[in-house]
Amino acid sequence: MKRHSPSAARNKGPIGDVLSLWLPPRGLVLEIASGSGEHAVEFAGRFPMLSWQPSDPDPAALVSIAAWQAEAGLDNMRPPIQLDAAAAYWPVERAEALLAINMVHISRWQASLGLFAGAARLLPIGGPLILYGPYLEQGVETAPSNLAFDQSLKARNADWGLRDVAEIQAAAASVGLELCRKYAMPANNLMLLFRKADGA
Repeated sequence: MKRHSPSAARNKGPIGDVLSLWLPPRGLVLEIASGSGEHAVEFAGRFPMLSWQPSDPDPAALVSIAAWQAEAGLDNMRPPIQLDAAAAYWPVERAEALLAINMVHISRWQASLGLFAGAARLLPIGGPLILYGPYLEQGVETAPSNLAFDQSLKARNADWGLRDVAEIQAAAASVGLELCRKYAMPANNLMLLFRKADGA
């Protein structure tokens, strides 16, 4: 059964515009925590020269992604795979880019650490890991809506919540991923561009 995400409908255009600047021209994009699958269909259609691999740890999400894929009929969108970012083994050996939308704050910190470790394993030198979502920034006033969202996340699961960009940057740097760009997005979100450093 297809799932529908109101936020995906709102943010797919702005996210796609930034992806057009940051994604490589060709190769495999591994999307982590693809959720409903709406983003995967949108971006596979928008970037036909790229091969799009959606993934999610939730079996119900995989069903939704497959339903969206079947309806779209896109040749460059692969069937979804079950993937837990925190796991030591991923069923993908290489990707030219990794993308995670609204994952970091709705998952355990171990999943973010696993995401960075996986990106360091899979990406070529200079390959991008792109994150989207709400974050906290030191020295930057947090929007009241983001503070309220953070509290609601923690009420649902104590391991969830908005992460600090500096904390994210340090964790990524520990496995050889450098924060190269930070882009302000609508509704108090950010897009973060990391690239695999030479020697990582």
